Amino acid sequence: MILISACLAGLKVRYNGTDSLDERIQKLVLENKAVTVCPELMGGFSTPREPAEIVGGDGEDVLDGKAIVVEKSGRDVTELYIKGAYATLQKTLELGATMVVLKEYSPSCGSAMIYNGDFDGTKLVGAGVTTALLRRNNIVVFSEEDVLDLLAEI
Repeated sequence: MILISACLAGLKVRYNGTDSLDERIQKLVLENKAVTVCPELMGGFSTPREPAEIVGGDGEDVLDGKAIVVEKSGRDVTELYIKGAYATLQKTLELGATMVVLKEYSPSCGSAMIYNGDFDGTKLVGAGVTTALLRRNNIVVFSEEDVLDLLAEI
């Protein structure tokens, strides 16, 4: 089973109430080859919600207590991001997922790049909170940018 960010399958769960639809990914869900997940909703957020970024590091640093996740207004939402990461880990283990594909740049799901915490559109190398937790548990996480061609062949 493949676990995929819900926004990639066309669900309007992003912070601004939109999706990041890729029809090849949506097709996998419709064919019951993939299951969707949204760590932020699983953490207790609603849609829409205020944008958030990691300040002081990346998802690894958040898990280690060295960085926080804040909304643009400055509200610390670290606890909800960690809660969503653990809920996603649980779902991944329950499903026995063999592949996890999460949305790049997200403070939850980014696998190679995230925003820098200044809310100015600048990106930096790093993983989101959910990706960091999954990787700590030996689960391989890809971004949609890494595997779209591979997924189209499944």
